[in-house]
Amino acid sequence: MSIKVLTLASIFASLGIFSAQAQDAFATAKITAQHVSESVHMLTGMGGNIGVSAGSDGLLVIDDQYVPMAEKIAEALGTLDKSKVKYLINTHYHGDHTGSNAYFKDTQDSTIFAHENVRNRLAEDAELSTSALPMVTYEEGLTFHFNSETIQVMHLPAGHTDSDSVIWFKEANVLHAGDLFFEGRFPYVDLNGGGTVAGYIKNVQSLLTMLNSDSRIIPGHGKLATKADYQTLLDMMIETAAFVKTKKNQGVSLDDLIAVGLGDKWKGWSWQFITEEKWISTLYNGQ
Repeated sequence: MSIKVLTLASIFASLGIFSAQAQDAFATAKITAQHVSESVHMLTGMGGNIGVSAGSDGLLVIDDQYVPMAEKIAEALGTLDKSKVKYLINTHYHGDHTGSNAYFKDTQDSTIFAHENVRNRLAEDAELSTSALPMVTYEEGLTFHFNSETIQVMHLPAGHTDSDSVIWFKEANVLHAGDLFFEGRFPYVDLNGGGTVAGYIKNVQSLLTMLNSDSRIIPGHGKLATKADYQTLLDMMIETAAFVKTKKNQGVSLDDLIAVGLGDKWKGWSWQFITEEKWISTLYNGQ
C-alpha cells in the first residue's frame, strides 16, 4: 500500500469513513485562506495546514495536503496571486502534507524542497511518480530571500518523524511548525517513521526560544496559534509523559494504564485520529 493511501486509510478508518464517504468528504472539502502577517497566509482544508508567501516574487508554498485537494488548493492560491507556485516546501513525508506534490510539479513546474529523508521515504513508494519527489534536498536547512522576507527552513532532529522541517518567516515573525505542533490536541508521534516522544518535546522547547508574544504559529493541524498555545502543548506533553513513565516503571501494564486514563484535565485533547488511548500507547511505547 502506498504512503499516500496508507495515510488516508488510517485517518479515514479512525473517522469511520470509507470509500464513497471518503470521496464525498474530499468533494465537499473547502480551502479557506487566512492572512497571517506581511506576505504570509495560511490555507486550511483537508490535511495539514498550508503556509503561503505571496508577493512580488510570486508564490512559495509550504505543504500541499492530499492528492484530491490539489485543484482546490491551486484555485485558492490563485486568489492570493495569479502566478504559478515557484517553490514548494514539504515539512515531512506524510501524505496529508505531500499528496499534491506531483500536481504542482507537473502543472506548474514547481521546485520541491525537503529534508533528504522526505525524498528517501517517498521514493520507497513504488506507486508514486518521480514528480512527487523533492528535487532539492538538504541535511540541515536553507534560506530563501523571497517577497521581502528572510525565510529560514530548518531541519530538526527526530520528533514527529525523522524528516521534520519548520519554516521561520523572520520579518513577519511567523513560524510554520508542521506536525511539530498539533494545536489543542494530542500530537501524532510517528514511531515507525523515526519519531520519538523525547525528540518531539525537545524540539518544541527549542522552537519556543525563537518566539515572542507577538509571534504567530501555523500548526500542522489546528487554528492559527501563539507562543502561549505552543507552551500549553509542551506542558501537556511533559506532564502526561512523566505520568505514563512513572506508571510504566511501577509495573503498570499498558492495558491497565489505558483503563485508568490521564484524568479529566486532558479529556479535551482527544480527537478522532489520536485518542487518549492512542496517546497513552505512544507515550508507553515511545519512551
